[in-house]
Amino acid sequence: MDREADVTVSESDRLHSQLSRFEDMFPGYRMEIVEGAIVMSPLKPHHNETIWEVRSLLKPQLPPEWGFISDVAVPFDGDNEYCPDLALIPDAERRKNLSAYPPDLIELAVEVVSPSSVRNDYEVKDRAYARRGIPHYLIFDPYKAQCTTLWNPGPDGYRGRDVIPYGGTVVVETGIGKLSLDTSPLPVDPGTAA
Repeated sequence: MDREADVTVSESDRLHSQLSRFEDMFPGYRMEIVEGAIVMSPLKPHHNETIWEVRSLLKPQLPPEWGFISDVAVPFDGDNEYCPDLALIPDAERRKNLSAYPPDLIELAVEVVSPSSVRNDYEVKDRAYARRGIPHYLIFDPYKAQCTTLWNPGPDGYRGRDVIPYGGTVVVETGIGKLSLDTSPLPVDPGTAA
């Protein structure tokens, strides 16, 4: 991996410390630092169900040298500390059981949209993840019943993008092999128009 982290360990510890205090104060919310602001997103059951389902469908396809982290801090810079719903990293790094990991380890980032995270997941993280060279980014949206796949990172965001309605199969050609995911079992918000 040739991407460098822009955040020092002490900066990372400071940012993570800020988030930890707020997470303790507001259980049931996911916390991230986005564009210098602490963002709280309330979680609903479909959010976690989607994460668990995606992980369970992808895990058997992974080589043993790779594993997932979930909702663990990934400091990008002084204004941004993301906590991807799932991130695929080398398993040797995952086993270190750290509270934060550098973004250059991530082969695939996965986010599940919540009503309060739409802009962050579709716009802010598209640019941020691409700028840091994260090769693949998947956005699962239980409110639109679709998965957006992004690849070919560039300075202004991902250059490749497909939208697969739930019920279809998502295929991602990663540097560790082809990953395939049937989206038909993923939960859809009951307010979503059929």
